[in-house]
Amino acid sequence: MKSRQIKIFTIIGLLALIALQSIWLYNTYILFSNRIYSDSNDILKKSLNREASIRFAQTPKGTIISGATTPAKKNDVIVPEIAYMNEALQKLGLELSLTDIDSLANDFLKATDTKSTIVICLMDSKTKEIWDKSKNNLNIHSFGIIKTDIVPVRTDLSQGVQMILINPYYTIIKRMGLLLIATVILMIFVVGCIAYQIKIIARQNKIAQLREDFSYAMIHDMKTPLSSITMCTDFLHSGRLDNKPEMKEKYFSIVKNEANHLLTLTNKILTLSKLENHKLEIDKRNILLKPVIEDLKEKCIAKSAKPIHFTIDLEAKKVYTDEEFFTELMSNLIDNAMKYSKESIEIKISSHCDDRYTIIKICDNGIGISEKDQKIIFDKFERTSATKRTKYGGPAGFGLGLNYVYQVIEAHEGKVYVNSIEGDFTEFTLFIPKIMEEL
Repeated sequence: MKSRQIKIFTIIGLLALIALQSIWLYNTYILFSNRIYSDSNDILKKSLNREASIRFAQTPKGTIISGATTPAKKNDVIVPEIAYMNEALQKLGLELSLTDIDSLANDFLKATDTKSTIVICLMDSKTKEIWDKSKNNLNIHSFGIIKTDIVPVRTDLSQGVQMILINPYYTIIKRMGLLLIATVILMIFVVGCIAYQIKIIARQNKIAQLREDFSYAMIHDMKTPLSSITMCTDFLHSGRLDNKPEMKEKYFSIVKNEANHLLTLTNKILTLSKLENHKLEIDKRNILLKPVIEDLKEKCIAKSAKPIHFTIDLEAKKVYTDEEFFTELMSNLIDNAMKYSKESIEIKISSHCDDRYTIIKICDNGIGISEKDQKIIFDKFERTSATKRTKYGGPAGFGLGLNYVYQVIEAHEGKVYVNSIEGDFTEFTLFIPKIMEEL
């Protein structure tokens, strides 16, 4: 399955999970809302009965109020006892008090740990027109409220009382608190796992691409020396060069150089592997910089097909390093300057010291490195000047040279930096720690 398909299925799965979790939370919200609705209906009825009892206590001693003798029905609706009670009390001049009902309902709500602003409304039972409210200064909107059933307060069912809870969300969210916290934790965990999975997939794809690029580069880079070795050995084996000792020696030199090239490449890969696993021992000692750089300079001038000029300025004469690895490191940097160069090559090598480090700079006038590629040039198998990345094209290679430089400097507990402007220059700066006795 391709990476894109995996990502699509992963996103679909995540959206499905979010949808299911949202439905679950919504149903839970409705459940708690219905519970508050049910409790509010009970509270309104209790408040009406209590308020009626308070008014009844104000009637003359011996007053008797009778309710329905049989289950009175009108339009198939049972007339509640409170309607008979309220109607009788009103005839005695004791009017219904919405303010008292509001106060009683608030007390009952507090007992159920429900926090909400309430309004008691007297209304027309049929048209739902509000005639009076317990809080006249409060506007009632249609959003974010819970309404109780209308409780009739007239035996003809023409009037009723309703309690409205405004913004009871605090109570609902509080009751859903643990569920919401668990949901958030679960979603964070799931999203984290999916993000990690996508990261792993991306890393695997990168590794696969690196493997493919490495295989291609290896075949491409080894094909030329192997072809040269095969061709030269065929000529030498045929005997046609037996009477031409100079030509024969030249072909032997070609075979030897190409074989050494392959051996050097193999050793570099093995050395990098050991350096990465900290299995390679570094034999550090003070060495003279000038002989190493002069030797590399002569070799480069001899093999360069382009005009090449070196400027060498060595204020620091020595460096505390492993000579073999340091020589190969410098060779890689100079070789890169030659590979990724313009029509003529200018290489400047300088050195100086500070309190802790010997600082060596290698600067060239080549094609440079883009800002984006400067972040990855020290990664294994990365070749920022490969044909696919630059209009200049570039030589074949494994992308091991700069990674070798980085690994060797790290093994020396030093630092390496690059400064470059694309199309102008590239400068590598090496910070190699000085011997402890000199600090």
